[in-house]
Amino acid sequence: MNKIYIYIFLAFVSLSNLQAQNSTANITVTVSGMKSDTGKVYIALYDKEANFLKKEMKGTIVKIEDGKASAVFKDINYGVYAVSVFHDANDNKKLDTNFLGIPKEPIGCSNKATGFMGPPRFKKAKFVVDKDIKIPVIVQ
Repeated sequence: MNKIYIYIFLAFVSLSNLQAQNSTANITVTVSGMKSDTGKVYIALYDKEANFLKKEMKGTIVKIEDGKASAVFKDINYGVYAVSVFHDANDNKKLDTNFLGIPKEPIGCSNKATGFMGPPRFKKAKFVVDKDIKIPVIVQ
């Protein structure tokens, strides 16, 4: 009888380990819409509404080839995330804005989220990660 309990316990531990191993995923972000290959694309991943467009969880800078750019965020915990990008067309390492704070360089967010009288909102840009996922973003 004790052997049965041991086998059940070992099976439970094995299943628990399998679930723990699969609780992360890769997020592939593909960016398009750039009018030139000059400059670079800044890609930011956010995991909290309070940090959206302020402090990214992870970020990267990628080169543009044939008007497209892509990056992979690896081993991201399952959860809710959002992505923002901008094309630093003049390669000055910042998003240029006008005197009102409106971006002068192309920007984009996941889910094609846009703002009205302000920046896009997390709730419009968010997506669920529960497996490997591809997120297309078009800058405008």
